[in-house]
Amino acid sequence: MAAANPTALALCLLLAAASSFSSAAAAYANYTVGGNSGWLFNETSNATSANYSTWAASQTFNLGDYLLFNTNTNQTVIQTYNLTTYQACSIDDASDNDFFQYNGGSNQFGEALTVAVPLTREGSNYFFSGADDGVQCQNGMRFEIDVQHGSGLPPSLNQPPPPPYAVPPGPGAANSPPAAVVNSPENSGSGGGAGVRGAAWGGVCLLLATLFF
Repeated sequence: MAAANPTALALCLLLAAASSFSSAAAAYANYTVGGNSGWLFNETSNATSANYSTWAASQTFNLGDYLLFNTNTNQTVIQTYNLTTYQACSIDDASDNDFFQYNGGSNQFGEALTVAVPLTREGSNYFFSGADDGVQCQNGMRFEIDVQHGSGLPPSLNQPPPPPYAVPPGPGAANSPPAAVVNSPENSGSGGGAGVRGAAWGGVCLLLATLFF
């Protein structure tokens, strides 16, 4: 049997790599909440800069996608999977593992920032601003989405969370209560389609190797 042409094999590997890269790039998307209007609230008119429910209804969201909130430190971004917490526009009665509050790490009032929120759980996801004691949320600064499985979570979001940090015990640790631990957001899902694409390209490589010799 004649040896396979190295040029054909190289071409096959190049095509397979290009296909894998393009498929991975197209599998996930970033969505800017509210489009060009951003995630903002006018306290003078008690109005949001966009209709977020209408915006969300026009999109399709999958695991691994990101929501980008272009906002400032006058607003907050709260994510919950609990409908009761969402409808209350408040986290006052929510348990510690019932919500996630995002910020840009700044305590300056009115400072512009972008908050990136990964979608790591299928089903209903709820978002709202808890600023002004829920007034912003009550005036439309909230929305809900339905996250589909899509291609599953990418490896970067599908890793188990690291163990929580614990303060080293001091001299009086024997008489101290245990430190509270806040768990990381739950990650679930798996990548899809990679095995099928790999098998398909394996067949193409074999065909090219036998034709060009």
